[in-house]
Order: sequence, then C-alpha cells, then structure tokens
Amino acid sequence: MGRETYTGDVAFEVRGHLGMITLNRPKALNALTQLMCESILIQLQDWAEDPTVAQVLIRGAGDRGLCSGGDISSVYRDMQEHQPRDGGGLLPESTPSYAAAMPAEEFFAVEYRMNLTIAEYPKPYIALMDGVVLGGGVGVSAHGSHRVVTERSRVGMPETTIGFSPDVGGTYLLPRSPGNTGLHLGLTGIHLTAADAIFTGLADTFVPSEALEELTQQLTEHPVDQILPRYTTHPGDSAVEQDAEWIDAAYSAGTVEEILEELEEHSSSYPGAQQAAAALRAKSPTMLKVALEAIRRGAQLSLSGALAQEYTIAIHALRSHDFREGIRAQVIDKDRTPRWSPGQLETVDEDLVAHYFTPVPGKLLSLE
Repeated sequence: MGRETYTGDVAFEVRGHLGMITLNRPKALNALTQLMCESILIQLQDWAEDPTVAQVLIRGAGDRGLCSGGDISSVYRDMQEHQPRDGGGLLPESTPSYAAAMPAEEFFAVEYRMNLTIAEYPKPYIALMDGVVLGGGVGVSAHGSHRVVTERSRVGMPETTIGFSPDVGGTYLLPRSPGNTGLHLGLTGIHLTAADAIFTGLADTFVPSEALEELTQQLTEHPVDQILPRYTTHPGDSAVEQDAEWIDAAYSAGTVEEILEELEEHSSSYPGAQQAAAALRAKSPTMLKVALEAIRRGAQLSLSGALAQEYTIAIHALRSHDFREGIRAQVIDKDRTPRWSPGQLETVDEDLVAHYFTPVPGKLLSLE
C-alpha cells in the first residue's frame, strides 16, 4: 500500500519507491494555485530527505492535460481589487499600488521557488507532459530530469496572449532552444506537438499515452533510467524543426517591428511565417517587446537569475493595463478582443520596456 496525503487540489502518494504528485483540479485543467505550489514545494523538500523515495513523478488528473498554467482568474481578481484605474499603460512607481502588497506577488514568488527546486532536485524528477501543458505547466515539467510527452501533448508558453511575458523560467529555457526557435515560441505562444517539444528542448522522450499507466507502475519498482527506454518510441517529425530556416532568419532581426517585416517577407513562401505574423499582431505590443528583451537577456542568465528577472517583470505587469486586459479578454469575458494600451508597436517606447526590468525596492525575489 502507498502512503497518501491530500492537500487541497494536489495529491501526494508514495507508492513503492516512487513519490507521486497529482495535480487534482481537472475541471480547471489542473491550473496552479498558490496553495498547490506551496504544497508541492514542501513535499519535494521532504522527499529529498526521505531515503524511501528514490524518484518523483508529476502528472495531471483527468484526461485533458498536465496543467494549463497558473490560476490567472484569481490573479485578475487581485488586480481588480488592488489596481487603480489609470486609463491604461503602466502605473508610475510613485503610486500607492506599488507600495501595497498584492496576494498575486506571493503566488509568483512561491511558484518560481518551486520551479528552481524542481530544476535542482537531487533525485530523478519525471514529468508526464500528456495533453495540455501551458505556462505554469511547463514550469512544473520542463525543469525536470525526465520529461515525457505523448501524441496528445500540446506544450506552449502563451503569456503574450494575456499581456504578460514568458515566466516560470521560460526566459531561461527558450533562448536555449535551437537557433531562434525559442523566440518564435515565446513571442507567438504557439502550441507544440511532442516532436516539437523534444526538438526545442522542452521535453526529452516520447511515450504513447496508452502506456503511461504501465510506465508509472513500473517506476514504483525500478529506476527511471532502466525502465523509460522500454516505452520510448519515435515522436514523428517536428514542424518547428522543418521551419527552422525561416524562423532563424526572421527572428534574427533586432526589434519586434523588424521581425514582423521579416515574417511578412517570408509569408509568400512559408505559410507558417504568415501565421506567425498574424499571431504577433494580436498580442500585447508592450509585452512583445518586453518578452523579446527578457528572452534575449535570459540567454546570459542562470535559471535563478532568469526567475528573479521574471519576478521583477511580474511586479510591474500586476500594475499594468495590458495584463489585466489580456486576462479579461481571454479568460473572464472571453470576447478575444483585448484593447491594448499602447495599441501599436510603434508607440511603445524604450523607456516603457526598460521600466519592466527595473527592480522595485522591497519587491525582489529571494530564492534561498
């Protein structure tokens, strides 16, 4: 018999020598709350010191996916309650809103500490990236030592769609994808197949979904490096790999405006370039420029450095118009017609972008 513990919307079980984490909010596609992140962090720390636990596995309840990301509906409610209505743009740091603490700040802080703990975990950490794995779902999986995708996997970092920038260590992972594919993923927010996720470095191994239960059972008794190869098959071809030539060319441009121009030049020959250009035009102009800068900076940062940078961006985004508006349009009202402010790339100046990278005194992420 296994040892079971339930804490809110996440379940923990020790079965044999396997510590199992099950994200248990299937109706919300296992979206992460602060309590879930705190519970996972504490349990991982306990299991790291537990000699009876040889390896850890994370999976999602239900049949739709591992995790759709953070619970951004609660983040929206927090912004609604604490954010002054300034008519758009980014609030100046002199406003009372910056001095006040938003509950969402602690959510991001706990989530990012959890991400780093996963990346530095002393035991094998196996992520079953079956179905939808978006945003925070990438954060609980792609930093692991063994990342398993299936024919149902849809992996992505869609933050610019909601007026945010890739986080949970995404600005560390994405610039380490081949060529400029990470910039393509981070700016457009496209969903990746299993083959794409493996090519871009967000996953390692393809296992058919029908084999996951048997694989999990075998992992309760045997080391992952002994068992996983028995279930591994070829994921097929990666569309992102096939498109790498035009992706590398277009995203070599210096600015988002120039990237768009390059994509449009390639659009007659490559349908994917046309689709990418259309995707970028729908995103928050401000956050496209912030994301481009964050990913490029992330190439020179450690994971902890990237997470600290992402936390500073999050602090500012919580006081911005576009983050609130993006969640409203995509998740709350679902009208899919966000009204960005500023509304054009050309009107987003360098000072506004730089502001997102300016640390706010008293609001720095401690990763100790």
